[in-house]
Amino acid sequence: MKYQTAEPFRIKMIEHVKKTTISERQTWLKEAGYNVFKVKAENVYIDCLTDSGTSAMSKNQWAALMMGDESYASCDSFFRLEKSVHEVFDMPFVQPVHQGRAADYLIAKIYCKPGQIAIGNMHFDTFRGNAEVLGAKVADLVIQAGKDASSAPEDFKGNMDIQACEDFILKNGPENIGLIMMTVTCNNNGGQPVSMKNIRETAALAQKYNIPFTMDIARIAENAYFIKTREAEFKHASISSIIRQTLSYCETAVMSAKKDGLVNIGGLFLTRKQDIFTMANQLAIVHEGFITYGGLAGRDLDALAVGLREVCDFDYLEYRIKQVEYLGNKLKEAGIPIIEPTGGHGVYVDARRFFTHIPQNEFPAQRLVVALYELSGIRCVELGACAFGTTDPVTGESHWPELETMRIAISRRVYTNNHMDCIANALKDIYLNRASYKGLKLTYEGPIQSLRHFTAGFELI
Repeated sequence: MKYQTAEPFRIKMIEHVKKTTISERQTWLKEAGYNVFKVKAENVYIDCLTDSGTSAMSKNQWAALMMGDESYASCDSFFRLEKSVHEVFDMPFVQPVHQGRAADYLIAKIYCKPGQIAIGNMHFDTFRGNAEVLGAKVADLVIQAGKDASSAPEDFKGNMDIQACEDFILKNGPENIGLIMMTVTCNNNGGQPVSMKNIRETAALAQKYNIPFTMDIARIAENAYFIKTREAEFKHASISSIIRQTLSYCETAVMSAKKDGLVNIGGLFLTRKQDIFTMANQLAIVHEGFITYGGLAGRDLDALAVGLREVCDFDYLEYRIKQVEYLGNKLKEAGIPIIEPTGGHGVYVDARRFFTHIPQNEFPAQRLVVALYELSGIRCVELGACAFGTTDPVTGESHWPELETMRIAISRRVYTNNHMDCIANALKDIYLNRASYKGLKLTYEGPIQSLRHFTAGFELI
């Protein structure tokens, strides 16, 4: 007889959350310009805005915090982190930073000259923003199925389109490509994984044209889980060995440790090349702090050293991925359109199929975010027309992204399936009454278009 399994942990501490009324939430939304980034966290019931820095830490991580050495230079905490990085990632050079976007700045500054292009499967917004501020350009070349929220389920929708990538290199010239970056899992299209086969092929293509091959590994353990469960070659491999093999193909990697590092702050810049490491050190001293603390307290370094090992536990990863799948199945049962299959860190609702009557220039995904918070106090994030839409500064012409989604990001080791049921029930109610909703008008955007969703302002149409 097969018994049902529960979460692979026990809860030893709780955090109170308060319930609020619809009229209160309507007031707060109006004050925030209908941008839930500006809604106070204390007024959120279930927070699915991000999975970044929201993990619940383990007792071993809390114990490690007490070991933190607050020395300015060459603290013991750094060397414990360095040892973990060597064991888990098998990368020789480690530069800690305060979070992932700082690592994005380092890699963009080092690899991308003004006017050069950074190729990726789908670049995350903070790398995209850093590259553009530095005068570089970006190109997303994920496979076609990864661009279509309504496409049939596939095992690896985060894969790079190898032929499109080579065609792009030949068209623009290898000398004009600063780097090729593989993001695992692929955040923008549903936390979709990348296969080891595709990683190898992309690395080989980069080597063929002498282009640096790099990786964004914020969710590398979740990607390793998908490789283990979906690629026959790795059926009996450990998560740790899959992670090490994944990284063996790249020369440099960046990580927001606030995801698969299972910590609330921190990031990593990892490389195999001494000259790249030296440049990263100098930039870190200017922007982050001394090279052995990188803007972090020693206790944060120690918590990360433990988290990197804990995330390699298969039982944890299976619980993690299955909880996301549980929510996805609940939404599908209600007829709610999502990207399939569900990915590693969240469920992505296809807002164009949800609100078929709201055009993309009226921000249907953001409208869904607003509707969900208004009805239930649940906070999610838009990844669509606001996050990835742009306006040509010369012609004034708007360019809209192919994906228009609301991401329901699930924090690690935080919520139970009862919380998933609350999310599903609220979305079901909105879906049943979807025809009554109208769109939004953009009233404010910041100067960096690729980051405008953080501070944008809206009003109801």
